[in-house]
Amino acid sequence: MKFDLHAHSKYSPKCGYMEPKVIVKLAQKKGLYGIAITDHDTIKGALKTKEYADKDLRVIIGSEVMTSRGEVIGLFLSDEIRSTDFIGVVEEIHDQNGVAIVPHPFDTLRRSALWPTENDVKYLDGVEGFNARNVYQKSNMDAVEFGKKYKLAITAGSDAHFSNEVGNAGVITDNEDLREAILSRRIEIFGKQNGIYNHAFTKGLKLCRKIKRF
Repeated sequence: MKFDLHAHSKYSPKCGYMEPKVIVKLAQKKGLYGIAITDHDTIKGALKTKEYADKDLRVIIGSEVMTSRGEVIGLFLSDEIRSTDFIGVVEEIHDQNGVAIVPHPFDTLRRSALWPTENDVKYLDGVEGFNARNVYQKSNMDAVEFGKKYKLAITAGSDAHFSNEVGNAGVITDNEDLREAILSRRIEIFGKQNGIYNHAFTKGLKLCRKIKRF
């Protein structure tokens, strides 16, 4: 079973583009068993996407939350995360029986990247060992090394903002209980790098939305 654990819908306020209904069709076309919708600072997109899914596709409710130190992904959420403090965000995720993952750690090109340390390990469940949008693969390799060193789950996701990115990375498991599979590290990652031109599309989208606000 293949799961893309990092994707964005139009509900990501600055950079989201895809309609939830379209994401469902794309995920099914790519042969995914499930997909996590992790819009920035909201679960609205995930909830809407789940409305369009049927028994052939699992939609994991998630959010990519900006904390005081960088972004953290919460998976298996039921409510919005209200805190902005790193520890507070992780605690809210765990209070919902969710899983706390650091997306694209060690990425030198993203201001939003959180660089976890040994002191953070006790708060985290995993790190994203392959992000298909990472330009430099050293960032992914550093994440895998960190995860292995501290026995954290190593996940992966496409970080899809556009249709050509959905399903380009994720995890494989034979465990029907994805949450348990992540926490017990019974997952394998897969992925291919997204085209760099997608970053240009995202920057253009952000610029257009910024202009419209004035």
